[in-house]
Amino acid sequence: MMQNYSVLMSVYYKEKPEYFEQAIESVQSQTFPTDDFILVCDGPLNDALDKVIAKKQQEMGITLNVVRLAKNGGLGNALNEGIKHCKNELVARMDSDDIAYPDRCEKQLAVFNEHPEVSICSGIVEEFTTDPNTVDAKRVPPETNAEIVEFAKKRNPFNHPCVMYKKSAVEAVGSYQDFYLLEDYYLWLRMLMAGYQGYNIQEPLLHMRAGSDMYLRRAGWKYAKTQAKLFKFMKQKGFIGKGQYIKSCVIRSGSALAPNWLRKFMFEKVLRK
Repeated sequence: MMQNYSVLMSVYYKEKPEYFEQAIESVQSQTFPTDDFILVCDGPLNDALDKVIAKKQQEMGITLNVVRLAKNGGLGNALNEGIKHCKNELVARMDSDDIAYPDRCEKQLAVFNEHPEVSICSGIVEEFTTDPNTVDAKRVPPETNAEIVEFAKKRNPFNHPCVMYKKSAVEAVGSYQDFYLLEDYYLWLRMLMAGYQGYNIQEPLLHMRAGSDMYLRRAGWKYAKTQAKLFKFMKQKGFIGKGQYIKSCVIRSGSALAPNWLRKFMFEKVLRK
């Protein structure tokens, strides 16, 4: 028997209302629907976004629980607050501009049903720019826990926008913590190091909105430094050796400091293979 799950989404004032509405509707259209949708408003929104929320509150009733934060504090902070309000042990993450496949959550629930040892589960995301049916690139994460641990030494082993996890496991390692643009990767590392197991469904679960903006966010000295800091954490914990640490820092710094067109090419043709 399938267990109930919560959906955790954060939205802030810069989101496009039409994308936001599409994201919520993809949750409403799930073949196995949620009974607990936690929507965190990360700081004050605008009239257009608030109209979408008001409309969805009428449609969803008590299923939609809106948590409003007084000021914008970033994704990690918003999700940390939101997870406290999730009433179910299983929590499905959803971004406010992506589109979930209708059977996304049902497939993930089946994994947790059949594999009680699993604490984190994601799957393949298909990146698109304008039309969800026109796939620009796919991010295919490794399937088994052993592969996930090895992959985590170099790159993020889960697709955060379509991850489902056990609330108790996330909270046991300190939940999301401040780590510029890498809050999720930092969380997965702490979970894997603590012995929690992962699994990635080798099927598409989500249409993810990409485009040049996404690549711009992964640029500059600040992003290069935060990545070096994360690999240093791995080295200090004995998760990777000195050689891997140096190699990762060089590769990631090169990507972060490259021109946007080159980084986009690297992501689509090399990193997304």
